[in-house]
Amino acid sequence: MPRGMSCFLYILENLKGRRYVGITKLQPIARLVRHNKGDVYATKFDTPWKLVHVEEFPNYQHARKREKQIKSWHGGRALHNLLSRAGGSSNGRTQAFGACYDGSNPSPPARERKMSVV
Repeated sequence: MPRGMSCFLYILENLKGRRYVGITKLQPIARLVRHNKGDVYATKFDTPWKLVHVEEFPNYQHARKREKQIKSWHGGRALHNLLSRAGGSSNGRTQAFGACYDGSNPSPPARERKMSVV
């Protein structure tokens, strides 16, 4: 897809946990800079913001449709699940890197795996 025609949906989050969903034809990092400079009225009072999710679409209409879908979720479980998947999490039940996961039953506790040093 040509870069000049694409449009991005992005989700920002601030230190208070407030989220903002928007779309832009700019690169998401450039748009984030504008939010943190106070150029966007809806977000200028709650800076700083960080970028927590980005999706790319072939045009503005597709991005707008997705934005409406996400905003209809009203910050509920679906939005939480989207952001968890985007961050590489599986609902918070996975163990730290290098540990074993023995299933969803919380008992017995996950056993540690011995790591070999190469």
